[in-house]
Amino acid sequence: MRKGGKVLVVDDYEVNVRGLGQLLEGAGYTVFTATNGFDALDVVKRERPDLVLLDVVMPGLSGVDVCTQLKSLPDTRLTPVVLISGAQERETIIAGLDAGADDYLNKPVDPEELYTRVRSLLRLKRVTDDLESAESLFLTLGRVIEARDPYTEGHCERLASYAVALGRKLGLDQTDLDALYRGAFLHDVGKIAIPDRILLKKGRLTKKEYELMKRHPAIGDDLCATVRSLENVRPIVRYHHERLDGRGYPDGLSGGEIPLVAHVVSVVDVFDALTTDRPYRKALAASVAYKMLADEARGGWCSIDLVAAFVELRESLQPQSSARSA
Repeated sequence: MRKGGKVLVVDDYEVNVRGLGQLLEGAGYTVFTATNGFDALDVVKRERPDLVLLDVVMPGLSGVDVCTQLKSLPDTRLTPVVLISGAQERETIIAGLDAGADDYLNKPVDPEELYTRVRSLLRLKRVTDDLESAESLFLTLGRVIEARDPYTEGHCERLASYAVALGRKLGLDQTDLDALYRGAFLHDVGKIAIPDRILLKKGRLTKKEYELMKRHPAIGDDLCATVRSLENVRPIVRYHHERLDGRGYPDGLSGGEIPLVAHVVSVVDVFDALTTDRPYRKALAASVAYKMLADEARGGWCSIDLVAAFVELRESLQPQSSARSA
């Protein structure tokens, strides 16, 4: 592959495709082309370009339609998209920017402007890729920690499903839902520093062992602080063991000091622990787990309304097969 990166050029007018392709190839980029929106989506899926140049007006699937689809998919939403249009298509360009396009160029395309826009967006894409790689490494680390204990297999995936479902039930925005998903994998990342003799101990922890275990949220927060894209996840990692009555850890927060997203992960974490097999007991029935959650909430752990909202989701939640549903 050329050092410049991969660029997809999409235009239903072959002359435009050929002209832009030649300019970009001459500047050191690897160029892919498509003459309609449907083929463009296929090329994106197959070649994973670093940047997409889209003509706005195309028959069948317009550039705005393609942009909307790309920005709605997890695998391509961070791929830069540049819309190309004539000056008379201002309203369409605005619609494209609203759909998530990162920039636009006017026809006829000025080569120097083209090179400048492409270089700028590809620099941004490289930074984004670096952040994504670091984040992926952390998510993998979450699974590695889970793998230390055979009784927690699948715990992260279940938590992610439960947390996002509860977040949607509460009407949280997409930013919070994304944080809940990633937080489900990373909430216990600090346990990487906890020795197996303590983490996997079947009996009761000593006071000294428990104090060491209580350090894992702060350790996890420190680890996540090294990755900027995990900023929204840090409150979950640090505060998911805090309680409304102030008797939690590591900071002893109370009431409104505790972020809602941390409480959400706390609730689903406890539910999953109760409804899966553990070394010291078999999985509890979901109905029993819901009652225990409500009792804990009344005792000052978290909001009773939050637990009630989670219970209302019971029909859509699917505890793993080892758990006994009500």
